[in-house]
Amino acid sequence: MTASNILLITTDQQRWDTLHCAGNPAIFTPHLNWLADTGIRYSRAYSDCPVCMPARATMMTGVPAYVHGATANTDAEPMRGRSTLPGMLTAAGYQTRAQGKMHFHPMRHRFGFETMELSYDYYRFMQKYFPGEVGGAHGYGQNELEPILGTAKPSQTLTRWVVDRSVDFLETRDSEKPFFLWSSISKPHPPLDPSPEFWEIYRDIPMPDPVIGDWAETVEGIPAGFLKSTCSLGNGYRFSQEQWCTIRRAYYACISEVDAALGILFSRMRELGLLDNTWIIFTSDHGEMLGDHHMSAKNSFFEGSAHIPLLIRPPGQWDEHPLRGRVCDALVSLQDIFPTCMNLADCGESIPREVSGNDLLEVANGARGREAIVGVCGEQYAVIERDWKYLFSSVGGSCLLFNLANDPGETVDVSRADPERCARMHRYLLEELSDRGKSLLRGGEIPETTGRPLADERRWNSWPGFHSFEVETDLLH
Repeated sequence: MTASNILLITTDQQRWDTLHCAGNPAIFTPHLNWLADTGIRYSRAYSDCPVCMPARATMMTGVPAYVHGATANTDAEPMRGRSTLPGMLTAAGYQTRAQGKMHFHPMRHRFGFETMELSYDYYRFMQKYFPGEVGGAHGYGQNELEPILGTAKPSQTLTRWVVDRSVDFLETRDSEKPFFLWSSISKPHPPLDPSPEFWEIYRDIPMPDPVIGDWAETVEGIPAGFLKSTCSLGNGYRFSQEQWCTIRRAYYACISEVDAALGILFSRMRELGLLDNTWIIFTSDHGEMLGDHHMSAKNSFFEGSAHIPLLIRPPGQWDEHPLRGRVCDALVSLQDIFPTCMNLADCGESIPREVSGNDLLEVANGARGREAIVGVCGEQYAVIERDWKYLFSSVGGSCLLFNLANDPGETVDVSRADPERCARMHRYLLEELSDRGKSLLRGGEIPETTGRPLADERRWNSWPGFHSFEVETDLLH
């Protein structure tokens, strides 16, 4: 029996609710809909550290960020000395390829992949062969949410390059070996610079308004610890409702441009006969707040930031698999990617003991999943347990509590009405960190950190994400 191929597709900074098939009538995602219609959609998938580098390390190691040690975008090396998914699949005879944004450190270290092409290689290629036509030549940075039109033809964007190079790998690989291909697309991460053709699609479509909670009626009333990433990335507190609608149009246009490119990838896979023996997994590293509660960017455990899309399509015809069209409502996270892929490759017996993820297919088939997800991202902490979400910030010891079953938009903070539940979920957080994340504790407690006044955060902590094509970096989107 020939081992199945595995295609992992990730986007960057895509919220869970940006799929038409998941109930969003304002967005066009026909090819992601197709994955859901012919596979499994996981409705409650979360990033345990919703920021780029740690989330990717979690996928590649199968352990949460508070275990692999990177809980922020830093120069840490969370995969160094650990078994990685590509390394284990390479050892098992798979041909392994990384294509697009990896956000590894060191940047060019392959961590088990046989071959790797990074996003920066697109900029090198375009500057050499198409000077003046490169994407991102508009001056907007890597965190700014102000929309701008793209500067490259749709066929020459970074998104399209990742897909075209992925297709090239599929056409030129060793056909006698199974493959693991990670196609990592950088959008809809800012800059929000869709091609004009995709921007035009959304010109007259009404956009959903941001959600504002009773605990966030004014920016000044939000606990300071939950605003730090907003002040440093995107400055979301500055925009009006009308501006947020325009920003959302650009964000949706970037996602539709990704979806269109995936249509090219899936079409070529069908022509090559690869849909019959390839598992396709689609997800994102984290989301984007998009104005919810006056916030922008990621780095928090609110739904817009931490709740992500996750789809799995099995090989074969869409009417042949019992999981076709299934929606799984179990709690799952990015650390589940590792054991799922290992089992798909028939390497389940080699999964390292420290891997704490679950096989996503077994969970979809009714196996008991996780009771809770514990997350750590910088100064933000979370416990997501069945219908409840507890958020804690070490800045001032602030906490919020939401009942997601009754309040999926996190509009009503019930922490004062249910202090016993807050205390119990905080104890659970400390117990989990005591067991596997001791370095984050001091004397068994989360050490309190101090935050600057909001005015100072706005003035001194902002980073618009300047970029230059002359500096080699994997952080250009």
